Amino acid sequence: MNPSTIIGMLASIVLLVSVLFFTAESPQSFMNLPGLAIVLAGTMAATFISYPLREVLRVVRLVGLVFRRENTYTRDDIKELVDMSRLWFKGDVRAVEEALEKTRNPFLRTGIQLVIANTKEQEIFDLLRWRIARLKAREHAEAQIFRTMATYAPAFGMIGTLVGLVNMLEVMEAGDLHVIGPRMAVALLTTFYGILLANLVFKPIAVKLERRTEERLIAMNMVLEGISLITKRRLPSFIEETLNSFVANYHDEIRDPSAGRRGSDEAGQNA
Repeated sequence: MNPSTIIGMLASIVLLVSVLFFTAESPQSFMNLPGLAIVLAGTMAATFISYPLREVLRVVRLVGLVFRRENTYTRDDIKELVDMSRLWFKGDVRAVEEALEKTRNPFLRTGIQLVIANTKEQEIFDLLRWRIARLKAREHAEAQIFRTMATYAPAFGMIGTLVGLVNMLEVMEAGDLHVIGPRMAVALLTTFYGILLANLVFKPIAVKLERRTEERLIAMNMVLEGISLITKRRLPSFIEETLNSFVANYHDEIRDPSAGRRGSDEAGQNA
């Protein structure tokens, strides 16, 4: 399970429980199934109209990705690239082909297969960059589905509110507050549901998927750089150091504050 998703879910549950039990006389006052049905059904209907069926059906699988902690296996890819570069540097093509059969990264496998086939360097880059662009476009479209749903949900919440207000106006002439009050509450609850679903469900899922895509693109560009270095027959040690820089974590890429402190401490000790 993804820990950040779990923390977010627990925080949202605490928030909703606090709203229900500390700001309302009865938690049931925030329950309105017809209003919730208007928001959910309307949002899903508009989404089906906006996107092809095959893309909408992927929504369930995408929600599962948010809860699952996914490993990009970047370190494994670096090790495989470095090992293959050593074999390629020695001219042992057969050993490289055997290593390819064990790799789990199809992007890496395709790149090395093109290298073995003596494909021109520019043609290799063009093909692999096209695959990177295709993945980026596909996964961006998947995240965009949830951003679209986040746009529709508040709109259908407002539609439910208008429906509730019309029903309230029908009984307003009687002046009975016991009837007007509940209908007013129902009218406002649909807007509450729409905003809640948009900002606590649909938008967070979209952001999570976009961050996942960014991490996958970094991993693919790292593999692309490794294949580039292999085609140029760079030393395996140089390839390893270069690829490790892709996954190195720096607090600040521009300046290291700790380095200045260390220099001051050393100067004080020497004085």
